[in-house]
Amino acid sequence: MPTKLLKKNDVRIIMPKLYQVILLNDDYTTVEFVIEILKTVFKKSEEDAVAITFKVDREGKAIVGIYPYEIALMKVEKTKSLAKDAGFPLRVVMEEV
Repeated sequence: MPTKLLKKNDVRIIMPKLYQVILLNDDYTTVEFVIEILKTVFKKSEEDAVAITFKVDREGKAIVGIYPYEIALMKVEKTKSLAKDAGFPLRVVMEEV
């Protein structure tokens, strides 16, 4: 995983690249399931989960969080696994910030 190297007072600070996790809209996954995913996997409050869910519905997608690579990947895979187990085609992707 590539990183950014900063130099400050002769101390090297390695900053990991960040990735945004994006939830994509579909016509089959229920609002309730999306809200539950946002609350459990992404630790969003009820209010934030509802707002993000309706943003996804309205705009087709929404950023649900920004994380280092390993954490973003884990959240994407967990979301996909839970959606598959529940029989929903919920799509989620990650992109470098």
